[in-house]
Amino acid sequence: MSPTWRHRLLNIAHSILLIAGMTAIVWICASVLFGTAGAIWAIVGIGILLLLSPSLPSDVMLSLYNAKRVNSQSFPEGIRILDILADRAELKRRPDLYYLPSSLPNAFTVGRGEQAAIAVSDGMLRLLNQRELTGVLAHEISHMAHRDLWIMGLADGMARFTTITSYVGQFLLLLNLPLILMGEVHIPWIAPLILIFSPTIMSLLQLALSRAREFNADLGAARLTGDPMGLASALGKLERSTGRFWEEMLFPGRRIPEPSLLRTHPRTEDRIDRLKALEPDPDKRGELIPSRLLQPSWPRIGAPPRWRRTGVWY
Repeated sequence: MSPTWRHRLLNIAHSILLIAGMTAIVWICASVLFGTAGAIWAIVGIGILLLLSPSLPSDVMLSLYNAKRVNSQSFPEGIRILDILADRAELKRRPDLYYLPSSLPNAFTVGRGEQAAIAVSDGMLRLLNQRELTGVLAHEISHMAHRDLWIMGLADGMARFTTITSYVGQFLLLLNLPLILMGEVHIPWIAPLILIFSPTIMSLLQLALSRAREFNADLGAARLTGDPMGLASALGKLERSTGRFWEEMLFPGRRIPEPSLLRTHPRTEDRIDRLKALEPDPDKRGELIPSRLLQPSWPRIGAPPRWRRTGVWY
């Protein structure tokens, strides 16, 4: 299930083009405010900050969600699956696994390198069987193996810089508006347009990059598990659990269509179709996956997730 060279090249080229487009927007915005020299320093500064800034330890970040680290005694199935997947992905170490006390089905990765960790919610553990959970964990492992967290962090840093630059520029334009109206200051008409629309363009590029990495992580998960239908089944369950399935059954056409440009993830139907087109690898799958329900030892979470003072939901 190794990807073809054509797929690898297309994926790399797609990411490079998107990052290059975001870099160009940062350059243009900085040039409008600070000139060419300022734009050069802005690009260099962003790169240095991203390389040197320490990432927040994963245990500190997950403590905000009241997440608890699990081990081979409390969740042997999950630890065994992660051990196998991390070894297949050739990671230096197995990421830590955390239990998130939330009834909302969710799984995500935080940190990077040696500090990376995966959090899985109570709702996810009770919704999926072991085969499906393996696909979800392999998806997160694939993000780590492809360094998606670093790439998306780079994109997020450039997006934040562009937004700040845009606000500063618009504020300066408002301060100088009387001088502009009196003809004392001449500003090219393109400058206000760049400052106004650059955050929106940057956000669209960031979303496109995120969607590309999700498709790639799905393919990587299928390669790691040898079981693309496991992840496809998990995605179908997660889609139905959000209520969209019943809305379509009982109230067809009620939901306002979500513009594809504004999706952080590809459509679930598209992801499932791509996974169904992949060939399984019985040898890899057999080592991992008995299709049975997991039996978490933690008390069932009854209350829905609520907003906390820390700004997170659980």
